[in-house]
Amino acid sequence: MDVYEAVTSRRAVRGFTDREVPRETLERVLSAAARSPSGSNIQPWHAYVLTGAPLAEVKKRAGERLAAGDPWDEPEYEQYPPALESPYRERRSAFGEQRYGALGIAREDLEARQRAASANWDCFGAPAALFCYIDRGMGSPQWADVGMWLQTVMLLLRAEGLHSCPQMAWAKFHRSVAEVVSPAAELMLFCGMSIGFEDGAVDHAGTGRAPLDETVTFVDGC
Repeated sequence: MDVYEAVTSRRAVRGFTDREVPRETLERVLSAAARSPSGSNIQPWHAYVLTGAPLAEVKKRAGERLAAGDPWDEPEYEQYPPALESPYRERRSAFGEQRYGALGIAREDLEARQRAASANWDCFGAPAALFCYIDRGMGSPQWADVGMWLQTVMLLLRAEGLHSCPQMAWAKFHRSVAEVVSPAAELMLFCGMSIGFEDGAVDHAGTGRAPLDETVTFVDGC
């Protein structure tokens, strides 16, 4: 698979089979992803990769909290600005319409939307998950470094025939994850990432992208 194919075929998959992901494949991907760029090569990412019983335990704890109606954990970072300006507000709204519209869920059906969103905490059935942490002392440039590392991981997973779904939703249950992985106190959970083989029987809602001239300006020379 070439780079262009990996990029264009990567998407947030929300339906996985229970087929096991080999440990050696995950090690190969993460070893190569270590080549991701970071300012002054500080490599600010910290990852925990869970499969088997540990992942089942995280899912169980999150599921029990959902069933009990426990509130989400106090957020440790702001996932979106309080008031998204245009055009970002419209893009986020369009995503919601595409995502839930494909599931036949009306915009006003908040209960059905919540049920659909709860699949996040089962990792959409994936047999492997990565939980990405960052040191609380890091700044915006290091968060960008972590994003580049995560993208590299996802593209390498495609090269292995695997799919993924990056999930900030796990930050809402960061205490449940911490109870299993026991991260150092200075680490903050940024996101989870479900990893596995796509379940082709699950409908996929495609999401559009802004046209190039909306996000890129070419300043040509003479």
